[in-house]
Amino acid sequence: MTLAQQTAKHFRDVHFGGNWTCVNLKTTLEDVTWQQATQKTDGINTIAALVYHVNYYVSAVLKVLQGGALEAHDKFSFDVPEITSEEQWQQLVTKALTEAEQFANEIEKLDDSVFFQDFTDAKYGSYFRNLHGIIEHTHYHLGQITILKKLVVNK
Repeated sequence: MTLAQQTAKHFRDVHFGGNWTCVNLKTTLEDVTWQQATQKTDGINTIAALVYHVNYYVSAVLKVLQGGALEAHDKFSFDVPEITSEEQWQQLVTKALTEAEQFANEIEKLDDSVFFQDFTDAKYGSYFRNLHGIIEHTHYHLGQITILKKLVVNK
């Protein structure tokens, strides 16, 4: 398996299952309602805000992998649009999962030598650092989502 294929698999696993932690975004979100996803608990981010935040970076880097420019700013990464219906919540989840699959597909297209090149600018480090950073970032926030889900579902 090439580095690109392994990285794509690792990325897919955190989103769709099969990772070492046995927790993934898709399964975790399957039974979360829009009310639960938007419920504020003790001043902590909502599940919806965390899903938006995780996808914000996936979406931005996906554009780069597809040949576009990097257009992301941390200050906007939690600007989740207001969700007032199940349809809006499902649209957010679908967007996150669809773009995750597209992201993995784009990673698989990379030559392994690209992983050690600068990602858009030397200040961001290598492709390897950024792609694996997004996987780590997703695992980190998936843990938060899992805990929040336990808090809001059991209320």
